[in-house]
Amino acid sequence: MTMMCCLALQTQATDFWLGADISGTTELEARGVQLYNAQGEPRENTQLMRELGLNAVRLRVWVNPKGDFCSPVDVLMMALRAQRLGMAVMIDFHYSDWWADPAKQNIPQAWLGLGYEQMKLALAQHTRGTLQLLKTAGIDVRWVQVGNETTHGMLWDMGRAETHMDQYAGLTQAGYEAVKQVYPQAQVIVHLDGGCDPARYHFIFDGLRRYGAQWDMIGLSVYPYWDREAGLESDDQGTLRDCIANINALYERYGTETMIVETGYEVKRPEQGREFMRQLIAAARHSTQGHCHGVFYWAPELEGHYPLGAFENHRPTVIMDAFGDE
Repeated sequence: MTMMCCLALQTQATDFWLGADISGTTELEARGVQLYNAQGEPRENTQLMRELGLNAVRLRVWVNPKGDFCSPVDVLMMALRAQRLGMAVMIDFHYSDWWADPAKQNIPQAWLGLGYEQMKLALAQHTRGTLQLLKTAGIDVRWVQVGNETTHGMLWDMGRAETHMDQYAGLTQAGYEAVKQVYPQAQVIVHLDGGCDPARYHFIFDGLRRYGAQWDMIGLSVYPYWDREAGLESDDQGTLRDCIANINALYERYGTETMIVETGYEVKRPEQGREFMRQLIAAARHSTQGHCHGVFYWAPELEGHYPLGAFENHRPTVIMDAFGDE
């Protein structure tokens, strides 16, 4: 048996995943950025994540992005690297040409002017087409997000949850069905931010349930920094305590498995970051009765304008050591 087969079998056997969203890998390379391990040896980003103890990657998909970064073809290139290393793959559909998050859910340029039924068809076609590209190349997609941080819905204003919950649910269902047509065994994730705040989860998932939308797993963003900025929490321990309580309550309320699909910490506080990540991973693994299935760091390699990466001088800080501590 080859080493690659051994890695794949090891990945398939686990029920808890340590991952990172490394969707910016090819763009960094195009800009000439070289990453290094902690010893200063050059490394490709996916390989570096594997060496740090991660067994999964998360990759975002934009519809028609500038420069083609995070286009379906670009995502395929990154997914192939991960699979060759025996790492599991999560696909995160933003349903936009650029970032989609709680502050913006912009309709792709090519979909502007579509009616609701046409929008569902466009979303389904984009979802199926992207996943079929991956499947044809032999990628085993384990999880698929239908939308990114859809705390207020997606494809505004058509799918804004506060005003058109029925249409948000219909768009989500269109994505769910498209995923299952290509990857019947993939887990479909609906992902919200503010993992410490049960109210936003009840609003969205009660609404999706009311209008008959399906999902397999709930994805949470867990960021102490943003929780403090939003006035949701006053310290790291509040975020940790309340996100784990929310994970357990979500299972009780909806019977749904969960995963922390985004987290991060202030890179300028690496020792505190390592400790928070160590505690978060341990709590997600051991304090959720097995209903939380992993923790994914968002863009650890990103430096500069973003404060919550985990690299300095293009090499990992001790924050990333938390993934090898368990």
